[in-house]
Amino acid sequence: MITILLFTGCPQVSAQLRLDVETGVVFSGYNDVQIPNNSGTKISLSDELETDPAFFWRVRLIYSLAERHDIAFLVAPLRLEGKGIINRRVDFNEEQFPQGVLLKSKYRFDSYRITYRYGVYRSKKLQMALGLSAKIRDASISLKGDNKEAEKKNTGFVPLVNFRVEWMFAKRFTLILDGDALAGPQGRAEDILLGAAYDLHENLQVKLGYRMLEGGADVDEVCNFALLNYMVLGGTLRF
Repeated sequence: MITILLFTGCPQVSAQLRLDVETGVVFSGYNDVQIPNNSGTKISLSDELETDPAFFWRVRLIYSLAERHDIAFLVAPLRLEGKGIINRRVDFNEEQFPQGVLLKSKYRFDSYRITYRYGVYRSKKLQMALGLSAKIRDASISLKGDNKEAEKKNTGFVPLVNFRVEWMFAKRFTLILDGDALAGPQGRAEDILLGAAYDLHENLQVKLGYRMLEGGADVDEVCNFALLNYMVLGGTLRF
């Protein structure tokens, strides 16, 4: 059905391909974990353990099939590691870690998304678009200490609402608000960028910004909610 909409009822234009790349440093805000939910020990990977900032990268390929119609593919891996001593026994994923031992944590959250977006408003200085994203989440959380190790893996599908606003507030300068978000009874997800871009060339744009990744799930197997703060440097190349 989406394919039919893309090629009927709208004027045809030359297809355009854009490659959007982001990199920078990600800092952990809160990251609360309880596995299993209710029977596991609730711990904070950011407060009770020391989680170091980490390098990150994200790549998005955007294909404009017709006027106002975009399809995008995103790959966004994430790795965070922490360590520390918790002065109480920790029950994590059916494993028990004694009080006072050095614990090491690994937090992995890889995201793969396909997005369809439609330009609902366009003017010389302002553009607004709305769409839908299908996200595959491939995640894991592990603890290691006292010669023991436990890991919880989770892979799942998450539908999201996509939005984008671009405001060219000065010549060559654009303010960008871009994101995916959705909330439900068992959890929520928000991945939002606020940044400024500069046109170095008609086919090359660089950007700086802040990205917030927040959300989690509260289900029988796991309760995990996290806030991650990204300092973003990136660019978009048009082909």
